[in-house]
Amino acid sequence: MNMHANSYYAASANDHAEFDHLTGTIDVDVAIIGGGFTGISTALELSERGLKVGVLESKKIGWGATGRNGGQVTGSMSGDNAMAREFAKTMGKDADDFIWNLRWRGHDIIKNRVAKYKIACDLKFGHLQTAMKPKHMDELNAIYTSGVARGMGAQLQMIPKSDMPNYLESDIYCGGLLNTKNMHLHPLNLCLGEARAAQKNGALIFENSKVISIGKGQNPVVKTEHAQVNAKTVLIAGNAYHLLEQKKLGGVMFPASLANMATVQLGQETAQMLNPKDLAVYDSRFVLDYYRLTADMRLMFGGGTNYSGRNSTNIEAELRPALERTFPRLKGVEIEFSWTGMDGIVLNRIPQVGKIGDNIFYIQGYSGHGIALSHILGEIVSEAICAQMSSFDVFAKVKHMKLPMSRVAGSHFIALGMFYYRLREALNL
Repeated sequence: MNMHANSYYAASANDHAEFDHLTGTIDVDVAIIGGGFTGISTALELSERGLKVGVLESKKIGWGATGRNGGQVTGSMSGDNAMAREFAKTMGKDADDFIWNLRWRGHDIIKNRVAKYKIACDLKFGHLQTAMKPKHMDELNAIYTSGVARGMGAQLQMIPKSDMPNYLESDIYCGGLLNTKNMHLHPLNLCLGEARAAQKNGALIFENSKVISIGKGQNPVVKTEHAQVNAKTVLIAGNAYHLLEQKKLGGVMFPASLANMATVQLGQETAQMLNPKDLAVYDSRFVLDYYRLTADMRLMFGGGTNYSGRNSTNIEAELRPALERTFPRLKGVEIEFSWTGMDGIVLNRIPQVGKIGDNIFYIQGYSGHGIALSHILGEIVSEAICAQMSSFDVFAKVKHMKLPMSRVAGSHFIALGMFYYRLREALNL
């Protein structure tokens, strides 16, 4: 039987009841392959629209990166510049507005669902993007200026170096940008809460039900080893964890290992000294560190992305130096949980959304920004399944580079590229 990773999230999950294993044959309007944020968020959206949905997860609901990430919901998108170039080809001057609204669409979806379905997922507001050198402050000032011009002045604040001790007990930053619209949360509890909400709306959700084939035709048949789903439409939502339909989807996205760890409970007093505003934090480097306090006063700390596609072998050894450099008070602190997860990396950082034939959709490739983007794209593809194609077509028309090499070789190619950018950053080029 598949189990969740030995993470803080799994240990503190609200819902440990198992979902059914699919046997026999069922008929649905939409079969969704993958029970992470992409699949579950889309299932909930479609069930709200009255469609009969079946979700097939090969392991546990929320088992992959959905249940292992840093829990930060921000308006940043690593592919925004590429989006601006690509979307302008089809949208012209409207592309900038489309991208700006896209940044915050996921926040509203998540916030509204948490309220509507009373999902207990430790949802909090407030995020600080920090600067480690003056160049980063210039970048943050540009983000601030753009946000103010867009009407977000009340939710943004530039923090100079002199004020940073009021926000973090760390001397490694020269300033930061505070954003009170951005959020942080317990992602596994959010996913499980959304899954139960979709069930109440009539969605059929199965785990330990690995898909082995997808039939083509007017009514595609999705098969597992012991069952099948007859559907009108299929959505592939496995992100970095599936190898389905590789003729179309192979060579365009590659896995990267993301590492996280959580300390023992620190207590209210220590937590308050480290992070008095209870903010989620990440820095402005190309390969960054990110951290936040959990509801039970641990410091969760992540970073050190491994672009080779291999999991880290000693997470604590890799992350502890960065944690202790950031917070000297925590030197020698006990780490109770450490875990990795696989994210899907796209060369141009634009999420991949499209169709294989007339009725097989796919969504993948969030490049480290999956909580908000999975909800956004789940809504967009739900609209497309219901014949509202405008937003879907913007993404589907993007041309993605396909590397003519294996998944492993492609990961090494990306790792080499990341090394180049990290070297440029280190040399201030």
